[in-house]
Order: sequence, then structure tokens, then C-alpha cells
Amino acid sequence: MKNLNNFKKIFKVLGILGIFIYVVCIFINQENNLTAYKNEQKYIAQKIEEQNEYKETLVAMKDNISSSEYIEEIAREKLDMYLPNERVYIDIGK
Repeated sequence: MKNLNNFKKIFKVLGILGIFIYVVCIFINQENNLTAYKNEQKYIAQKIEEQNEYKETLVAMKDNISSSEYIEEIAREKLDMYLPNERVYIDIGK
């Protein structure tokens, strides 16, 4: 009888210890998951901010694209077109 009672006590202690270890492992795993989710949230928030800034530049470009100054600038830079009777100076150092 005494051995049976000792066995039951040891079994209870091991059971409680096993449950405790299991719960600690779950908490550690959950903490790792939360950290990963927080890092992902920061990354996504940064990407959203970058896309909002890009959207603002596109909206500004859209508003500016029909202006005559922008058309002249594009014609000069990309197409090498100039106004009549305009002097063009070329830097040979470049």
C-alpha cells in the first residue's frame, strides 16, 4: 500500500510538472509568434507609408502634367527641342 501511495504521489508530481512545462512552452511559442506578427505589422506599416508617399508624388505629377512649363521641360530634357531663336549652350566638360 505504501508503494502504491508513493507511486501515486510521484505520478501526480510528474503530471503537474509535465503540465507546467507544457504551459511554459506554449507561452514561449506564443511570445515568438507575437514578436513575429509585430515585426510584420511594422514592415507592412512602412510599406503603406512608402506607397502613400508615392501616391502623393503621382497625384502631384498628374496635376502638373498638363502645364506648359512641364511640357517645355520634357521637350528640352528628353527630346532636345528648344524654342525658336533660343540660344543653347553645351558644356563640353561633361
